[in-house]
Amino acid sequence: MADTMQFDLVSPERRLASLRVVSVQIPGADGDLTAMPDHAPLITTLRPGILKVEGPEGVQSYAVTGGFAEISGQATSVLAEKAMPVAELTAAQMDAMMAEAKAAADGATGAGKDAADKLLADFAALRAAAGV
Repeated sequence: MADTMQFDLVSPERRLASLRVVSVQIPGADGDLTAMPDHAPLITTLRPGILKVEGPEGVQSYAVTGGFAEISGQATSVLAEKAMPVAELTAAQMDAMMAEAKAAADGATGAGKDAADKLLADFAALRAAAGV
């Protein structure tokens, strides 16, 4: 397929996807971005959010908590700290991630406090976007 690229999503637990796609919407640490075939090479870190993949079979959504994305002209690879299909994300899992982020924010000081507060806000946005 001429207007597709290879997409791979892996986490330490499992390989979640390896397929041909039209686009990948990535929750980058510096803002959301969309990778498409012939995208300029780029490596970015991820923030907690929803990663959306559009392929010939439709749109698939994954919750990611962080990691890295590497985009090249004909491939996008995402190495996620934690990742799962949004349909598999439970309120209990979200509660545990939010509690961990809140504990980190409560214990942080100085410049680390801003980063910890942002991470907590990113998890709250992930929860809202996932609807759990």
